[in-house]
Amino acid sequence: MIFATLEHILTHLSFSIVSIVIAIHLMILSVHEIIGLRHSSEKGMLATFFSLTGLLVIRWISSRHFPLSNLYESLIFLSWSFSIIHMVSKLWNHKNDLSTITAPSAIFTQGFATSGLSSKMHQSAILVPALQSQWLMMHVSMMLLSYAALLCGSLLSVAFLVITFRKNIDIFFRSKNLLILIKSFFFGKIEYLNEKRSVVKSTSFLSFPNYYKYQLIRRLDYWSYRVISLGFTFLTIGILSGAVWANEAWGSYWNWDPKETWAFITWTIFAIYSHTRTNQGLHGTNSALVASIGFLIIWICYFGINLLGIGLHSYGSFT
Repeated sequence: MIFATLEHILTHLSFSIVSIVIAIHLMILSVHEIIGLRHSSEKGMLATFFSLTGLLVIRWISSRHFPLSNLYESLIFLSWSFSIIHMVSKLWNHKNDLSTITAPSAIFTQGFATSGLSSKMHQSAILVPALQSQWLMMHVSMMLLSYAALLCGSLLSVAFLVITFRKNIDIFFRSKNLLILIKSFFFGKIEYLNEKRSVVKSTSFLSFPNYYKYQLIRRLDYWSYRVISLGFTFLTIGILSGAVWANEAWGSYWNWDPKETWAFITWTIFAIYSHTRTNQGLHGTNSALVASIGFLIIWICYFGINLLGIGLHSYGSFT
């Protein structure tokens, strides 16, 4: 009874804190230099991390097995993974460009786990024989950590594409204005040139807004590559440990189960991404497009089997 009460308190506490954190982030985006609010948001994410950690530990103690046996627990662990990625990225970079990705991801994941699933799915059950293995912690935790990192990195790539697209549109229109000025000059329309003198200011490609966008694009590209590389490493470890576990449980390293197939597709997509990053001709927009495709593939891999309830990995299905 006491474990259920503590779990209920920590669930709503973590959800409330991360909701406040997102509200603070929105205020920071509206008013750029609010140092006190920025510090408060970081403390909020730290409190969210400890609340989710306490929630997972309580479920571990009460169920007497690692809390990754059903969909609800995996979503809570995924939300916990987003919070730890947020804090690790904060240690690496004081600007913490990932904060606008990790905080909303944490609240949406936990919100769906808390409100989107039935109360019956929140209850911890006895593990089926196939899950009663020491490989449960290794395989599932690595896969969920990889999902969290790859989702964050993919969202950064999506942001990279959006900002690059808008920047190219701005450059196009500014170039068009510049061509109009040059044309008016050669045709001797000096009075027209004087009237449009203000346009010259908007055609400066070395202006502060363009420089800021350039720096932002570089940071997004840098962090996207670093986070996806980390997630790809976790994914590789998770697939390999899962293969060893499958051999112990089912007598075969690979069975082309739907979950295994989509995990292989996910690994292939991000292997292609890693290749494009090493090729200068495919660097930048092309690699970001591959990562954006990977964002959709991850959700198919994570939720596809849960929606259908088929295959050997259907223990955490909706049905």
